[in-house]
Amino acid sequence: MRRPLFVLILAGFCAANTATAAEWRVPGDFATIQAAIDSPSVVAGDVILVGPGPHAGAEVTKSVEIRGEGRAVIDSGPGHPSGKLQGFRLMAGSQGTTISHLTFEVGLAIINGAAVNNVTVVQNRFLNAYQAVSNWGGSGWDISHNDIVDLETACGGGIGILIGDWQATLSGVLDNLVAHNKISGTLHVSDGDCGGYAGAGIVIYADFRWGAPGAVALAYNRVIKNKVSVVSDNPGLVDINAFELTDTRPELGVIFENAIGFNDFRGTASQIALSPPELAGVNLLSRNFGNNRGHGLHPSVFRPDR
Repeated sequence: MRRPLFVLILAGFCAANTATAAEWRVPGDFATIQAAIDSPSVVAGDVILVGPGPHAGAEVTKSVEIRGEGRAVIDSGPGHPSGKLQGFRLMAGSQGTTISHLTFEVGLAIINGAAVNNVTVVQNRFLNAYQAVSNWGGSGWDISHNDIVDLETACGGGIGILIGDWQATLSGVLDNLVAHNKISGTLHVSDGDCGGYAGAGIVIYADFRWGAPGAVALAYNRVIKNKVSVVSDNPGLVDINAFELTDTRPELGVIFENAIGFNDFRGTASQIALSPPELAGVNLLSRNFGNNRGHGLHPSVFRPDR
């Protein structure tokens, strides 16, 4: 169980940050989001308001709130070794960042380059993403009330929301919330795609491929009340799973006690994929609409306290 004292301290910290936060406008106070983040005048807890129209994303190195106003669109940003453009890359120092009310038109919309904790991603819209929200190694994220429309692949990708680890984060990847998101439309498989994999609406992923350290623990994460309805335009080459639990080794031990419930997966042909299948015995999958109506687990197992 989480200790009530911790919750009270955290709530007090957030209230203090809100009370002293300054607001900065892009454009207006700064020409770009990156310029705002890099400015010594912008400090942890401040709010960056992004006006209507197209904008470049940024590498985020401070704990700030980035909030769109009107139809603020992130359509470019930092490059990635994959060749994809990133919207926001969350770096060391960005723990506690909030990103909201933005439309993303880049392949890797929100991704962390360090094990950043307590990030909030709410009420955003993602269009034709390679990976919309990717949390590698972070705990305490809140990914809620987002609209993800269409996904794309290129010998990988095709992922709406990913909670994963490949660098064996010692504290584990714990207590993330994925809730009330809508993931819909078409998985667009690229011409000449290599195939041999599947996209995913939502995935919890322990990545030990190519000699990576993988994961210590992916546990106590909650995936609740999401709707995933995606169809591949080339399912013979790359199909899509509504939800995945995947350990790239044929073993148990690092993915456990995750609660997946009250989701609607009926619009996706392949609904729940577990690799290895024995993950069903060490995680809580129940009360989902589709092929996993579940074992009638009590609703309390899907609440934040444990």
